[in-house]
Amino acid sequence: MPERAPLRIAFTNIPRRLWAGGYNYQRNLFEVLNRHSPGTVVPVLFAGTADDPEEIAVLAGIPGVEVVRSPVFDHAATGLARATDLGRAIVFGLDAPAAAAFTASRIDMVFESARFFGWRLPFPAVAWFPDFQHRLLPHLFSRSAYWRRDLGFRVQIASGRHIMLSSATALGHLKKFYPGNSNGVSVVRFATEPPASLLATQPPDVIAHYGLPSRYFYLPNQFWRHKNHQIVVDALDLLKGRGLNVVVAASGSTQDFRESGLFERTMSEVRSRGLEMNFKHLGMIPLDHVYALLRASMALINPSQCEGWSTSVEEAKSFGVPMILSDIDVHREQTEGGARYFGIRNAEALADQMLQVAQTAGAPTVRNLLPNLEQCVEAFVADFIRLTRDVIASRSGSAAVPD
Repeated sequence: MPERAPLRIAFTNIPRRLWAGGYNYQRNLFEVLNRHSPGTVVPVLFAGTADDPEEIAVLAGIPGVEVVRSPVFDHAATGLARATDLGRAIVFGLDAPAAAAFTASRIDMVFESARFFGWRLPFPAVAWFPDFQHRLLPHLFSRSAYWRRDLGFRVQIASGRHIMLSSATALGHLKKFYPGNSNGVSVVRFATEPPASLLATQPPDVIAHYGLPSRYFYLPNQFWRHKNHQIVVDALDLLKGRGLNVVVAASGSTQDFRESGLFERTMSEVRSRGLEMNFKHLGMIPLDHVYALLRASMALINPSQCEGWSTSVEEAKSFGVPMILSDIDVHREQTEGGARYFGIRNAEALADQMLQVAQTAGAPTVRNLLPNLEQCVEAFVADFIRLTRDVIASRSGSAAVPD
């Protein structure tokens, strides 16, 4: 039997400043595909001309990854996809400039993330729906942002895209908010396996670089309203009132295009409460620093009101880092009960959990990757490859959409 040719899959770049979780997801996916199933998939990354050269270089350095730079894939200042791209794909049925770029690169399949390329796209396509935040938390979206996001989901469903989800929780939301669709749907739970190059940085050096104490909590979420940083500030205030000074180190982008000034207002409140030494925001930091701080922390805190499958939680799991998480369904699913939980509006419960961790934590330690991690990652890779083959087979057995 002849060997099967590698499947060339088009991915569009996700800038880390716009969505760190999405960038890390794709980086991890490319890494583990190469490590556990080399030669099966060739990720072809289509990036904009203004995308960060260092971020692109990291992805291009992963064996098997190809990169195409083009203004066709430039991003809007306020989101991952431009309204003109979506409009062209809906009105004309095809984002022709993007399709031409895919054809020139001999693409076999397209992975759509936060961008729709049209119902006449001449390639099999998978639409990744990370979560249904706009339906669960509609008050966080302007009317136009809500309907742009919802329209994007609806046209992908109507175009017959195979839908990829990251959790059974998201599958339940899909059935609730978009009932009756007959699209193929796959739940692919991702697992992380950071490369050795990102773990070479010594945590004590990073801790000293940022002026942190040896015992601290870590919160590596972008500063978006739904990530719920406010409850952490409230919990720190409660703990200080009880006479306990603990430190939360936070990192990530401080820009929320839906709510300008959120970070500045929150930090002003931190100062007015006298919590400058308790809530320390480090900004956007290198990935090796993220892993270093995570590995040496007392616990990860993720207070988010909505997740599809949390990247930070998955990374904490890979090292066996204790976790204090908002009590949302996907966090329960992702950790199988193996974490501490608190209500998304219950600062006192969060303070209690932080207090218990601080009082019972042993001496500072640096954790390494867990020995059973490889099995989880291999299952993720197998599920993703199975999905791609199912989509290709399904498209091969159906008639093409006529012009």
